Amino acid sequence: MDTRIRALEAYLVASARAGDTRALSRLVELRGGRLMAHAVRLLGDREVARDVVQEAWVEILRGLRTLRDDHAFLPWALRIVTRRVAREIRRRQRGRALEAAVVSETDLSVDEAGPVASDAAKVRAAIAALPRDQAATVALFYLEDLSVGEVATALDVPVGTVKTRLMHARRKLRDLLEGEDDEQD
Repeated sequence: MDTRIRALEAYLVASARAGDTRALSRLVELRGGRLMAHAVRLLGDREVARDVVQEAWVEILRGLRTLRDDHAFLPWALRIVTRRVAREIRRRQRGRALEAAVVSETDLSVDEAGPVASDAAKVRAAIAALPRDQAATVALFYLEDLSVGEVATALDVPVGTVKTRLMHARRKLRDLLEGEDDEQD
């Protein structure tokens, strides 16, 4: 991850904690998209994810003074979003059976034409076919460029769980993607 962005993030966190509302707005601009993408990946529903992220921002802003390391803001904020998503899922389960939520979108930015776009679409489909916890882990590690420790913090799971999820997800992705190649031959 770009160290300049991390440094800016740390500065904005410290400034927002000190009461600077402009820094707070910049922090929301800087990290809001990533928090939203994470919630969408976990929920599979953009509208519900938007509500969850909005609630998470309230919790983030209230808890900002308790954050000990300004450089750890993103994993800390992602963990809050993860917990909010879990609450939303539990709430849905109480009301009705939870529909199978599949990752519908990843943040792979590729032109929509040409062979690279076709490959990106295959990867997106393969990630969408993973179990939700593995898809979220893969997305945070590869797409959000977080370390294993940061992913563990974001998902509120042990580091070993992240490594195991990545191992299983890589195997499943390889099987899914190689299976497509075999079908085309």
